[in-house]
Amino acid sequence: MNSRERLQSALDHRAPDRVPVDFGATAITGIHVSAVHRLRQRVLGDKDYRVRVIEPYQMLGEVDAQLRAALGIDVIGIPPRRSMFGTENRDWKPFTLFDGTECLIPGGLNLTPAPQGGWLAYPEGDLDAPPSGHMPDGGFFFDAIIRQPPIDDAHLNPQDNLEEFGLFNEADLAYYRQQAEALTASKNLGVILVVPGAAFGDIALVPGPWMKHPKGIRDLTEWYISTKTRRDYLYTVFEKQCEFALRNAKTLIDLFGDRVQAAVMTGTDFGTQRGPFISAAAYRDLYQPFHRRMNDLIHRHSRWKTFIHSCGSVYALIPHFIEAGFDILNPVQCSATDMNAERLKREFGKHLVFWGGGVDTQKTLAFGKPADVYREVRERIAIFNRDGGFVYNAIHNLQGNTPIANLEAMFKAVHDSAQS
Repeated sequence: MNSRERLQSALDHRAPDRVPVDFGATAITGIHVSAVHRLRQRVLGDKDYRVRVIEPYQMLGEVDAQLRAALGIDVIGIPPRRSMFGTENRDWKPFTLFDGTECLIPGGLNLTPAPQGGWLAYPEGDLDAPPSGHMPDGGFFFDAIIRQPPIDDAHLNPQDNLEEFGLFNEADLAYYRQQAEALTASKNLGVILVVPGAAFGDIALVPGPWMKHPKGIRDLTEWYISTKTRRDYLYTVFEKQCEFALRNAKTLIDLFGDRVQAAVMTGTDFGTQRGPFISAAAYRDLYQPFHRRMNDLIHRHSRWKTFIHSCGSVYALIPHFIEAGFDILNPVQCSATDMNAERLKREFGKHLVFWGGGVDTQKTLAFGKPADVYREVRERIAIFNRDGGFVYNAIHNLQGNTPIANLEAMFKAVHDSAQS
């Protein structure tokens, strides 16, 4: 099989010739630029090569065609036009991380030293706007800076939490047309696309780090409280957001057709390490109606499989994700309560593709020995890839300080699984 056929087989719950692999196709299945840098040095011997940072909020590095081929990666992605800081991936300039990694960042990403140490980032690179991100001294990525104006419940206006949503403009359409044309050179690869604006209540997006002066509810605590105390307000926001997302999704379907195979719909996290932090009833009332509408449109007009990202222990919510029409679950956090790999595959494997869960990034990959990594990866592939329905990825992004020996052990285990 080529990579596209391999991914399609997994999505259709048929056993592929080997497990398809994704690293770098999305901002939730990526690799930190420091780790990409070390992989390139070890695998390709590129000592002077500067890796591009394609997602500056998390400082994710580009997995280019040469490295993708060397590592046996099958999937490429189509991200939104702008990053979390409102930058575009062009006009590259040099930057050095605190760990000494020399890389390239987008030209529009303007950084200044933070008074408390580290770096400050600005929305759309506008140094006259309040900073929206902070990379602590010695850190590897940015934290959002909360810029919450005073909340007056008597005058809360849902429009204030809607100003980042809208229909594609001409620049957006030109970008997606260009991406569609570029796919002709990658016809044998699997393709996943991110549908902008379909992540209802994604807490990473609530602060609006790409916005110069965000209004509405932008504080994380206030937002979570609002899912209980201001549910009508959030429902109104989600209704209008969904209108835009539906129309934009149809535009993307018309542009890309069956060249795209999977679509990331939402990155809203519903789980903690020990259990869901939202009840099934609350999910059904506030989120499921909009997930259902989005998934129905995708399935009605395309063959795309729809992808939900939710960290944590979401075992109790998985039946409701399936009811909402999702086809793919990510990151499959097997380290969380009730998220045992064998149990998940047995109970939900006929309904869901598991995209992730290939190794525990909290403990095994970060702190284990290479032999521990190798063993866990082989075990997870044996479980999840049984009869298809699995795309190999770790549990969320690979972090910048992951030992290179453990990264090598992971890719060796993936490679060896195809030989057995």
